[in-house]
Order: sequence, then C-alpha cells, then structure tokens
Amino acid sequence: MKKRLLALLILAFSNALPVSAAEELSLGQVLYLPIYSHVWYGNRGGADNHPLKNLVSALVSIRNTNLKSPIWVTSARYYDTQGKLLTEYLSMPAEIKPMSTLELFVERKESEGGSGANFVIQWNSAAPSNPPIVEALHADIKMGSQALIFITTARPIQADK
Repeated sequence: MKKRLLALLILAFSNALPVSAAEELSLGQVLYLPIYSHVWYGNRGGADNHPLKNLVSALVSIRNTNLKSPIWVTSARYYDTQGKLLTEYLSMPAEIKPMSTLELFVERKESEGGSGANFVIQWNSAAPSNPPIVEALHADIKMGSQALIFITTARPIQADK
C-alpha cells in the first residue's frame, strides 16, 4: 500500500513545472485549465469498445501571489469535452485578497464534463500584479484501499477578439 501511494504521489508531482524566473507583471489574463471529470483506464472492451472509467472530483485553486494587492476573478467558465459551456461558476467578480485563495469545486458525481473538460478563467487587477497560480487537484480516494490523485496547471491563452 505504501509503495502504491508513493508511486501515485510521484506521478502527481512529475508534471510540475520547473521553477523559472518570475513571470511578467500583468493587469489580467485569460487562463486555460484542463479538468478531468473522469479518467479512462484498463483495456477497451464491452459493447461500446471503451476502457473502464473512474470518476474524480476536482478542486480548482486560484492563488493570489501578490503580497499587497488584490486581484479579481471575473469569470470561471466550465466546458465539456466537446467545448459546450456547462456552467459559469461566478455570478459576479470575486476578489482574492493578497496571499489568499479562491476555491471552486467540481463534484465527483459530475460526469458531464468528460476527460477533456476545462475551465477558462479570467482575472484582472488595478495595478500590475503577479499572475495567480491556478491548479486543479483531481482526486478519487477510497478509504483504506486506493487513491487516485493528480494535478493540472493553468496556462495563459490569448482571448478571442
């Protein structure tokens, strides 16, 4: 059991980005965050010729890395694998105070997103700011037997004009 958990933890952090020079200050960005509402595994088979599917929850963490300045998340749109907008998680802009975190949660029972789901998150600030760190912790923990845990990281994208 300990070896399996260690292997899962190594796998979860093997995709972490290398530490690099500080990013440019920004007044805002559009970020793309991969989300998995399920993970395919095993072999193809059965009537639909699909592998087995394991549902996972996703905790989206939006962390303000500024020591003194707040940022605002103006939109957090959740899309399914086919690009269909499923929901906007924010009804109004959310302020994230310095060194604070905004959390959004996609429940394990939400299977509509699929293995190619994603968030498009928009943020802005009144003054040039450090970009937030945005990650999703995906988990399916079965007490006493196994755990599936992994992290995805947001990347800036260009807004459509």
